[in-house]
Amino acid sequence: MVLNKQKLQAVLLTEGKNTDLPFSLHIFESVASTNKTLWELLSQKPGSECVVIAAEQTAGRGQWGRQWLSQKDGLYLSFGFAPKLDINLGYQLTLATAWGIAEQLRKYGIDVEIKWPNDLVLDGRKLGGILTETKVSGRKITQAVIGVGINWKNPVPSTGINLHSLKERGNPIQISCLEKLAAVVLLGIHSGIECLEREGVNILLSRYIKLLSNMGDKVYVNDDFSGTVVGVTAAGNLHLHKLSPNTLSVTPASIFLQPGTISLGYRKYKD
Repeated sequence: MVLNKQKLQAVLLTEGKNTDLPFSLHIFESVASTNKTLWELLSQKPGSECVVIAAEQTAGRGQWGRQWLSQKDGLYLSFGFAPKLDINLGYQLTLATAWGIAEQLRKYGIDVEIKWPNDLVLDGRKLGGILTETKVSGRKITQAVIGVGINWKNPVPSTGINLHSLKERGNPIQISCLEKLAAVVLLGIHSGIECLEREGVNILLSRYIKLLSNMGDKVYVNDDFSGTVVGVTAAGNLHLHKLSPNTLSVTPASIFLQPGTISLGYRKYKD
């Protein structure tokens, strides 16, 4: 189902309380990847803000090069802009986006949490994911593309969930159509980036951690216990605490795991 561009624009202007859209909007029936298509558009007009939305992706990508199944009836969206970040702080864009989208969805009665580092979860299952790509010049990030996939009515695996299933279970939600969902996601991206730029990473992290589903989880690496999740750093690393049995100290040792080091995984469910 292709989004209605006029309807989406109307919802964005109403929900965002703006009189004009700050970005160009491109909607497609099918693309290989919304991120790839957006990079191609940005190459023609560097420095601009641009949004690409597709009804399906034939070669969608997740983090670390994983395949992202992108069948019809999901939301596949990419937002491109020029951020104000040093080269080593690019992961903050993912943290900001995850928090911003989750917070916006919660305003509409959808109790979304964040699974470190970049997944949106609902009832313990994956609702969506985020893929951030950047271009740099010198020590600065000059261009960023943030790709977001949200399950709407599309088929999902046993570890996933789509929003339409909430209605089927008798749990009404305040998002009635794909255009409204796209608007909420775009407003979420905007609010997350705005929080990062105006209030700083410490405020952003405090809000991100409040929605982190992994807090208190025990983490194992190569089947060995590494520690308990206590937070996330400004670089996006998972912060663990572990008490060493070989010392008399009661102060836990801090362990930091970079994104991509481990996968926290999902449980498999049977409906």
